[in-house]
Amino acid sequence: MNRRLASLMALATLLPFVLGATAGHRNSIDERIRAQQDHMQAVQQQLHRKKGELQQAQVKVRDLQSQLSDTRHAIDATRAHLRVLEGQTRSVEARLAWNKRQLDAAVSSLDLHRRALEGRLVSIYEKGDLGYLDVLLGATSFADFVERWEDLRLIVHANQVTVRQRRAAEERVTALRHDLESNAAQLADARQRQEQTQRQLNALADERTQLVAAAQSQRNRVAGQVADLEGLSAQEEAALEKLIVERQREEAERLERERRARAIAGGEAPAGAPIALSWPLSGPITSPFGLRANPFGGGRMDFHPGIDIGAPTGATIAAAAPGRVIYAGWYGGYGKAIIVDHGDNVATLYGHCSQIFVNVGQDVQRGQAIGAVGMTGMATGPHLHFEVRVNGKPTDPTALLH
Repeated sequence: MNRRLASLMALATLLPFVLGATAGHRNSIDERIRAQQDHMQAVQQQLHRKKGELQQAQVKVRDLQSQLSDTRHAIDATRAHLRVLEGQTRSVEARLAWNKRQLDAAVSSLDLHRRALEGRLVSIYEKGDLGYLDVLLGATSFADFVERWEDLRLIVHANQVTVRQRRAAEERVTALRHDLESNAAQLADARQRQEQTQRQLNALADERTQLVAAAQSQRNRVAGQVADLEGLSAQEEAALEKLIVERQREEAERLERERRARAIAGGEAPAGAPIALSWPLSGPITSPFGLRANPFGGGRMDFHPGIDIGAPTGATIAAAAPGRVIYAGWYGGYGKAIIVDHGDNVATLYGHCSQIFVNVGQDVQRGQAIGAVGMTGMATGPHLHFEVRVNGKPTDPTALLH
């Protein structure tokens, strides 16, 4: 009896020092977790900004490529129009050559008519126009007179028709020359405008090609920065994960020491039964544990380390079992997340929260409100990502939920 009392007194004497050392080490781990969390959040913010720049650069490249495509289509249309104009020009030139021959013939005919008329006028001026009267007076009978009169009338009519035809030929030649010259001038003007348009479009295409190349270079540079930051973010998240696992292991050691102390003091045996978890909220399982198609596309299969429970934004999230909060804050793709250690190397994670109601180091009870459903981090819609970790490794939660 005295020996047992001495053991208890010794334990009571050493316990404050052990607990103090444990608390000091725990505080050191918590500070490292907070520092790592701040560092990771800074990387995430920088990554978010760079992704925004990358999206803008991609939009700019698409816009410039669309403008360049429009310009090239316009160049093709202008070239096609020029080919049409060239065909029309060749046709007009052929008509001009043919009509020139007709024009030359018409001009020659007009010259003949003009010379004949001038000769007739000179003859009338010099000798007088007595030829028709002499013919009539030379008739030997009235019937002969009438016949000569009809012949003279036909000759006069023929002369009048010839004069009218000459005048019509003059007008036709003038109109033909005007139309052909007008068509040739219009075609030349249209071709000149099209050639000028093509030169301008070629210059614009060269300019936009350079802009597309510059935009693509900028996009590739930002994409490289995003890739570097994503790699850095993954490293930071892995470092944070390592600290959380270390914190969970220390929490388990702390609980084990407390159980042993209580067992020594009161004869209580350490608990070894597996932990039972309650559902953190009501809702359907929208994505099970294990392999699944990536919800963000790409056609690849990814390992899903928990279950997704469908619920509206703001729905209350409850602790699945008693425990201590070992993490509360932004956690990479999980968004706003809470991790609760339940002892026996078992911890639960609640991801994509819209709000967090607890702090690191706070003890929580089963069913206690610890957060609200959201879609922070990598999420396609509001839901709770519920994860169970045993010895730091994800385990199917459905095996422990009751």
